[in-house]
Amino acid sequence: MRPILAVGLLATLALTACSGQTSDSASTASDTASASDSTDLSYDVSGVAKVDDIAAMLPDAVAEKGTLVVGASTDYAPAEFRADDLNTAIGYDVDLAKAIGNVLGLEAEVQDGEFASLIPAIGSKYDVGISSFTITPERLENANMISYINVGSSYAVKAGNPQSFDPENVCGQTIAVQTGTYQEEELATFSDDCTAAGDEAIEVLSYARQSDATTNVVGGKAVAFYADSTVAGYAASLTNGQLEITGGIRDAAEQGIVVNKDDMELAKAVQAATQSLMDDGTWGRILDAWGVEDAALTTAELNPKA
Repeated sequence: MRPILAVGLLATLALTACSGQTSDSASTASDTASASDSTDLSYDVSGVAKVDDIAAMLPDAVAEKGTLVVGASTDYAPAEFRADDLNTAIGYDVDLAKAIGNVLGLEAEVQDGEFASLIPAIGSKYDVGISSFTITPERLENANMISYINVGSSYAVKAGNPQSFDPENVCGQTIAVQTGTYQEEELATFSDDCTAAGDEAIEVLSYARQSDATTNVVGGKAVAFYADSTVAGYAASLTNGQLEITGGIRDAAEQGIVVNKDDMELAKAVQAATQSLMDDGTWGRILDAWGVEDAALTTAELNPKA
């Protein structure tokens, strides 16, 4: 992965630190924001054309309204987060959403929401969800999922690992994580394993926003956070050397676009659009622009085995 510079999440870190965090944490995040460069690495998908045969697969209700409403938790850089204006959604998932919209002849409209609330709202508030959803058996029971990227998990700690955090011995540690993520589920399992072995449970600090998890490691409230490997690596780079990855990439798993369980017609249209973007190289170029090209999948599978 090539080195990546800081973008809009830094300002988000500063804002969240000023709301409910310690003053030390707030000043650290704010200093980070002012010290770093701002870079939008978005890939221009305006040249992606409508594919009539794929657009014809859309359900009439979606085709007629002309928009594809995409739910995303926009604080998970570099997948989906906010630009320096703290309003515009950017990231490789956002670029993908726009490209899928173009293939389908629709305008993709990315709407922000808390991560844990997204899937229940697919089919009502949102047409689809594109927000780094790891494909799991539980999610497949409740939604259609289309695979598009393969991402692992990583721990991030303060630079130099001053508390000697060991990813292979997490019992008794205080670890931050975003609510509703695969990593939160994993930490719960790890903690159960700890107590079953007679060790101390993990103190899991769950936050609605990844930016809060990041801020609380910088501020010292948590010894580490646990997140997607792409997100952890990006967070480390945008804190201007205050965080680092430890333990490498763990447990790589596919992530999927979410469509309502009862809307197979839309699911198949989105699957075909995603496959088209893989086949013509657009998806690879999007990920290359964000420095995570090795994560690309070449087959958009509908409801793959988790």
